[in-house]
Amino acid sequence: MIKILRNLASATILSGVLLGGVHAAEVKSIAILTPEEGTDYGWNQQGIDAAKAAAKAAGVEVVVAQGLGYGDVRPTLRELASDGASLLIAHASGYNTAAPEIAHELKVPVAIVDTPAGLEKGLVADYTLSGHEGAYLAGRLAAKMSRSKSVGIVVSGEPPSWNSQSAAFAQGVKAGNPDVKITYAVIGPAAYSDAAGGKRVTESVIASGADIIFGQGNGSSFGMLQAVETTKAADGGKVYFIDVIGDKSPIDKGFLLSSVVWNIEPVYAAMIADLRADTFGTKHYSIGLKDDSVQLLKTAAIPDDVWAEMQTVREDIISGKIKVEPIFDAAAVRALMTSVAQ
Repeated sequence: MIKILRNLASATILSGVLLGGVHAAEVKSIAILTPEEGTDYGWNQQGIDAAKAAAKAAGVEVVVAQGLGYGDVRPTLRELASDGASLLIAHASGYNTAAPEIAHELKVPVAIVDTPAGLEKGLVADYTLSGHEGAYLAGRLAAKMSRSKSVGIVVSGEPPSWNSQSAAFAQGVKAGNPDVKITYAVIGPAAYSDAAGGKRVTESVIASGADIIFGQGNGSSFGMLQAVETTKAADGGKVYFIDVIGDKSPIDKGFLLSSVVWNIEPVYAAMIADLRADTFGTKHYSIGLKDDSVQLLKTAAIPDDVWAEMQTVREDIISGKIKVEPIFDAAAVRALMTSVAQ
């Protein structure tokens, strides 16, 4: 609790927030709650950066409550609501029960993830996003660049957003080269911040022959990256890492092949607009290649001719020539893999 209050106080001071009462269609401030710090080059950082950018563009204040963990966030939600937040963005699947409860209790709009059926007009919006189009591209890239013809997928859990990307990545690999083996491994049911687990599981997938790892994990992705940096492939060469949501280039030591980068700002901007138009909680939000809210990261590790080929595939997806449908069911995802690590 002390850490949470300190984070809130710091965020309030840094944001210069002076919150007051809000009327039905008036949006004066938004607040975002994240389980980890906004320095992960991933889910938490992209969410916080997007909230700040959307708030600035809309001319509203923003409060950032970060590093809250995955426990009970009801006290924090209540505090932010009592301070006058017009919208509470509960940026973690673990918050999708508590946030709607507080929405009903205090009549303040909330945004949650991984609950597409949870929409309630004026009160609850869901933004279960899917970067599957970008993940398909990443799979095509992995199939093209794998020396061992063996790649791995390591995930920190099986929420809908991870599942859709895992499935699309596997489909992309198979479309690029059906002979490439795909090993799938889950760190744990909700091991989002388990860096040690990420390292251990990734090492085992590399030992199975994979020389490219597609990792989805929030904080655990740092463990995945560490494993890639310190473990040789079967041929004695380098193992590469494909990340998701953010861009770890600033900390890359030469092992980052790419990332399926998400830009969540348009989603939060649409939420603010919907609040003002009294349509909040009546629609779902999406991201994709067409408006660059999903992008495949270009790094120096990708040869120019391979990148040009990926851009052609990208255009084929946008035009509809290649259809990539999201698959959210974990069992269906596992069925696409060559092997599932236990």
